[in-house]
Amino acid sequence: MPIQIFILSKLMEDNNYPYKLKKQLSEPIPMDRLGGLTESKLYYHFDSLAKKGLVEAVEIIKEEHRPDKQVFAITAKGREELPKLIYKLFENADEIKDMVAGLANLKYVDRDEVLVILKRKSKNIRDRWEQIKDFEQQIQIDEGHEKFIEFMSGYVSTRTEHTIYWLEELINRINQGEI
Repeated sequence: MPIQIFILSKLMEDNNYPYKLKKQLSEPIPMDRLGGLTESKLYYHFDSLAKKGLVEAVEIIKEEHRPDKQVFAITAKGREELPKLIYKLFENADEIKDMVAGLANLKYVDRDEVLVILKRKSKNIRDRWEQIKDFEQQIQIDEGHEKFIEFMSGYVSTRTEHTIYWLEELINRINQGEI
C-alpha cells in the first residue's frame, strides 16, 4: 500500500512513468534500495493500480534505441481513493515507520481525521500497556527463567514506552502544523 500511495501522490502532481518515479526515489537518498523497491515491483504496482481504474496510460514516449515509456495519469477514481488508502495506512500501521507514506502526503487528507486515528491508536496502546505492564509480578517465575523474564520485561516496557512517546510526539507535531 505505501508504494501505491507514493505512486498516486506523484501522479496527483503530474503525469509520470514508472522508471522516472524510481529514479526520483533513488536520489539523493537511495530510498528505493532502502525499501527494497525494484523496478519490477514498481511496474507491478502501476499495473495493479491500472486494473483497479486508479491510474491510466495517457501517452507512450518513443525514443530511438530506448524502450518505450508508458506515461500514466491518475483517474478521478484514483483521486477519490488516495485519501482512503492513506487513512487505511494509518489505521493498519503498527509503528511510525509504517506511516511514512501517509505522513508525507497529509495534504491529501483531513488532518483532524488523521489525529483522531492516531489518538485512538495511542489510547489503545496505553490501555493495553496498563493491562500487561506488571505481568511479571502476577506470575510465578521459576529460577531458570528469571533472567529471560527480566530481559523480556525490559525489552517490552522500553519498546512500548518508546512507541507511546513518539506517537504522542507525532500527534503534537501534526497538531502544531509542523508535519
